[in-house]
Amino acid sequence: MEVNQPAVAPAHDQRVRVALLRVISTIGPLPLLLLAVIIFFSTQESRFYATANILNVSRQATYLTIITLGQALVLMSGGFDLSVGALIAVTSVVSARWMSNFYAGHPEQDVLAVLVGVAAGLLVGLIFGLINGIGVARFKVSPFIMTLGMASIGSGFALYYTGGSPVSGMPPLFTKEIGTGRWLGIPVPIFFAVAAVVVMYFVMNWTRLGRYVYAIGGNTKAAYLSGISVAIFLASVYVICSLLTSLAGILLTARVSSGEPNLGASFALESITAAVVGGVSLRGGEGRIMGAVLGAIFITILTNGMNLIRIESYVQEIAVGVILIVAVIVDRLRDRYRA
Repeated sequence: MEVNQPAVAPAHDQRVRVALLRVISTIGPLPLLLLAVIIFFSTQESRFYATANILNVSRQATYLTIITLGQALVLMSGGFDLSVGALIAVTSVVSARWMSNFYAGHPEQDVLAVLVGVAAGLLVGLIFGLINGIGVARFKVSPFIMTLGMASIGSGFALYYTGGSPVSGMPPLFTKEIGTGRWLGIPVPIFFAVAAVVVMYFVMNWTRLGRYVYAIGGNTKAAYLSGISVAIFLASVYVICSLLTSLAGILLTARVSSGEPNLGASFALESITAAVVGGVSLRGGEGRIMGAVLGAIFITILTNGMNLIRIESYVQEIAVGVILIVAVIVDRLRDRYRA
C-alpha cells in the first residue's frame, strides 16, 4: 500500500521565497548590484581596480555624494530638488568671479581670497535654498514647478553673469591645494565628503530635524496636527540641500580650476537616481543617509566603468535613466511585499 508523502518542497520553497523577499525589503538590492558591477568591470578592464583609478573614483564620488545627501533629505520630506544642477553652475561662476577679483587686487592674501570666494558661493546656496523653501513651504508651490523654475533661472543667470565664458584667475591655493591636492595621500575633497556624511548622519538619526523630516514626509497633515512647525522645517530642508550643493559646486570649481557656467548639468538626475537606488522613497518619509551614500558610489562606479570600457556618453545617459526607472519599480515592489 502506497502512502502519500506531505508536500514538503512547496512549503520549503515558500519559506525561501519569503526569506529572500524579507532580505530585499530590508537592505534592498543595491549591495548585491554594486558587487555585481564591480566584478563585471574588474573582469572587463584591468585598470578598473588599479590604485590610481580607485583614487579617481573616490574623488569623483565626493561631489555626487555631497549633492545626494541634500537631495535625499528633500526626498525624505516628500519633495525633490531639480535646481541642484543649475545651482552648481551659479555657485561655480560666482565663487570664481569673487575669488579671482579679490586675488587680482591682493595676490599676497590668497587665503582671504579663497575665503571670500567660498563665502560668496555658500551665500548663493543660501539664497537658492530660501527661495525654494519659502516657495514650497509658505506659498505651497509644487516642488516640481518651484525647483524647475529655479533651475531655469539659475542656468540663465550663470550664462548672463559670465557671458558664457569660463572664469579664471583663482589662487593656486584653491585650485592646487583643494582641487587636486592630497592630505595624507588622500584627495582633499574626500575629507569634505566624509565630514558631510557624518554631519548628515548625526542630523537624521539624533536630532529633532531628522525625526520631523521623516514625520513630514510620511504624513504632512498628521505632522502639522501633532504640533510640528511644518513650514519652518520644510524650508530648512531646502536650505540644507542648497548649501550642500554649493559646497559640491565650490569643490568642483577647484577641481576644474575655473568657474564654468555649464557645470553640473547632469547632477539633478544623478542625485535623484542615487538617492532612490539607495532606498530613499519618492513618496517621502523613508530612507537612510548611508543608503543614499551607497547609491552615489554605485552611480559613480558605474559611470567610471563605462568610461573605461569606452561606452559612449549618450549610452551612459540611457543607462542612468533606465536605472532610475528600475529603482522606482523596485521601490514600489518593496512596499507591496512589505504589505
